[in-house]
Amino acid sequence: MALKGRVALVTGASRGVGGEIALSLARQGVNVAIGYRSNKAGAQRVAAAAQAAGVEAVCYGADITQDQQVKALIEDILNRFSCLDIVVNCAGEFHWKPVAECGAEEWDRVMGSNLSSVFYTCKFALPSMRRQRWGRIVNLGAVGAERAFGQAKIAAYSAAKSAMVAFTRSLALEEAANGITANVVNPSIIDDRNLTRAEAEKITDARFPVGRPSTAEDVATAVKFFLAEEASFVTGQVMNVSGGWLL
Repeated sequence: MALKGRVALVTGASRGVGGEIALSLARQGVNVAIGYRSNKAGAQRVAAAAQAAGVEAVCYGADITQDQQVKALIEDILNRFSCLDIVVNCAGEFHWKPVAECGAEEWDRVMGSNLSSVFYTCKFALPSMRRQRWGRIVNLGAVGAERAFGQAKIAAYSAAKSAMVAFTRSLALEEAANGITANVVNPSIIDDRNLTRAEAEKITDARFPVGRPSTAEDVATAVKFFLAEEASFVTGQVMNVSGGWLL
């Protein structure tokens, strides 16, 4: 419970991996700001579950591809909690479409939600972290992003995630002296059945060398490592949570 009393913003937290990360932090005593774009009901369900763990949990709706909305979001968090210690960027759209068929709006939306949004949340969170000389930033990428791994039909997504890794490493260098770490967790394909890790361990999935499906809980565990006080010497790093997939 070393993180007890800290304040975290988790974007894309109305369901799935983002929701599991928010709940994982709440179980450690972290007050959570649950970011969402349109799924207010999902965000409220996550907030209720987090509050049941005994922490403050507040939902914040915003389009984080827009810098002024992100600025207002973080100002609201600071007005309520007086600080912002942790940012976990989980939001990001995905389109399965070849380059020749990808429209400009689709490209901009994927790049904006996966890359520009990370820049905005980090930029506006940094002043609070710098004042207290402590901060943790974890950005979610995709397996292979640190190698600029390409795959047909997801050019925009692949480009955004690889650029986000480079951004995170640059940020880690700039903020290391301020007690702020910045790292990346690269999830693999997450099983869409919302399995717990215990449930996943009973299922065979030949895609993964470890032999079972990937879960949101696996990703949340990796995020918790980077947030820990014991990880203060770890920054600018990329952790693939893939069960050996695409090695």
